[in-house]
Amino acid sequence: MKPLCLDLEDTAHAVSLSATGVRRLVREGRFPKPRQLSGRRVGWLVRELEEWMEARPVSDLLPPPSGKD
Repeated sequence: MKPLCLDLEDTAHAVSLSATGVRRLVREGRFPKPRQLSGRRVGWLVRELEEWMEARPVSDLLPPPSGKD
């Protein structure tokens, strides 16, 4: 079964951002808000992260070379 929710670190990794970047985008209203899982625990719905990624604009920029060639 595929996970339904991801914590902050896994969310950041899944969308190729830092945890700080995820927090900033949430504050700015440009990223899905986390869901309350328990008293002090939150998580992001994988479905909402996938929808957010699909809505990102296509870019002509290529990633920088990794030096692993």
